[in-house]
Amino acid sequence: MSEFLEIHQGTSPLVLSMPHSGRDLVLEVEACLNNEGRALADTDWWIERLYDFHPALGAGVVRTKLSRYVIDLNRDPSGQSLYPGQATTGLCPTETFDGVPIYQPGKEPDDADVANRLTRYFQPYHDALQQTLDATVARHGFALLFDCHSIRSVVPRLFEGLLPVFNIGTNDGKASAPDLGQILADTCAAQDDLSFVLNGRFKGGWITRPYGDPANNIHAVQLELSQAAYMIEKPPWTYLEPNAAATASIIQSALQHMLAWSSNHLGETS
Repeated sequence: MSEFLEIHQGTSPLVLSMPHSGRDLVLEVEACLNNEGRALADTDWWIERLYDFHPALGAGVVRTKLSRYVIDLNRDPSGQSLYPGQATTGLCPTETFDGVPIYQPGKEPDDADVANRLTRYFQPYHDALQQTLDATVARHGFALLFDCHSIRSVVPRLFEGLLPVFNIGTNDGKASAPDLGQILADTCAAQDDLSFVLNGRFKGGWITRPYGDPANNIHAVQLELSQAAYMIEKPPWTYLEPNAAATASIIQSALQHMLAWSSNHLGETS
């Protein structure tokens, strides 16, 4: 298994995917990046820390230590956009979310570089995720895949205005039983002044869409969380413990409700 992966097989039907919280670079990529690229501004900062409650839920975890600037594990490996007509970044990003180049001129990845990164860094993550999901389905009869993301609350190139705090994606209801996304939305609605949206700007990426397969007992939900909910959104990207604890508590509560619903309605084989 890849040295860049962190994998934990859980005891419950819940599997957490963390494809964008990594901050490591491989030498051949780092040597080509400019200062903007090496700053790693588009990291899903501190997601592994925010979700450190996962042992209490018996959750499995699949996480990469690598930065998304090496390769984005939540993009279509063919390179096609998941959001046609909307600004986004690609499989091997060459610019930040704000459209700023991250490579030194002339050192952007070519087709051979992309193919190499797919083999060395993309495929091992997805192999590990599939194996974890298969083992979870074999044990429980189903798996609840929760894809964990975060993003700055204001990125004008990607969306207008201020992003809601909780951005829930189920690929317009195709990736999971409809009640699962709604349970997360209802948990948000019960909080004072907590903004949320279900299947808005972020409907789920390459992890939510192909893996979310209710007919084959895998139910996938993506949460794109506003970083304003738990950290300072500029360097040095400071983690705000009181804010983070409150936000993590909401997420943990929602996941507990989702697990309870899933066990009651989807059943377990053990």
